[in-house]
Amino acid sequence: MQSLPAGLCVRCQVCEPPFAFALAPLLYEFPVDAAIKACKFRRQLFYLPVFGEFLFDAFEKHFSDVDALVAVPLHHWRHALRGFNQAEELCKYLHRRTGLPIAANIKRRRATATQSGLTFAERKHNLRNAFSVHGRLRSRHPLIVDDVMTTGETCKELAKLLLAKGAQKVSVLTIARARPVG
Repeated sequence: MQSLPAGLCVRCQVCEPPFAFALAPLLYEFPVDAAIKACKFRRQLFYLPVFGEFLFDAFEKHFSDVDALVAVPLHHWRHALRGFNQAEELCKYLHRRTGLPIAANIKRRRATATQSGLTFAERKHNLRNAFSVHGRLRSRHPLIVDDVMTTGETCKELAKLLLAKGAQKVSVLTIARARPVG
């Protein structure tokens, strides 16, 4: 499995994202992509501890000042259809290893189209105002956890919301990252 080269992608160099730091220990290519899809769409949850170990290893090296974990929320209909939220399961794994709380008051307030297959512009529009924080955010530096970062639009939207609700800094940790364009 290949790691992603260090540095910012071209898009992030042009328009700085709202999160302070993002890390994905793996590239979203075979066999990682196949394992993530098997876990997510065919309920092969035995991959979760393996993914969790990759995340925990990265967490220990790069996220010492994080004070809460935030799973990218699924809309309740998608959660019901899938039966689980892979980001939530990854957060549970990290919680068991780190003791950090999982912010449970962040919701996806409207159903959105799945991001895969959408263009960059469509992804951006698709997620506008998709998330909400119910009550108070009790974190100064939350860590957004998800399975894959492609264009980063999901994490950008969620990070903007967390910053607006009082976070001083937001970071992102995903299992894999699509190879940056440019």
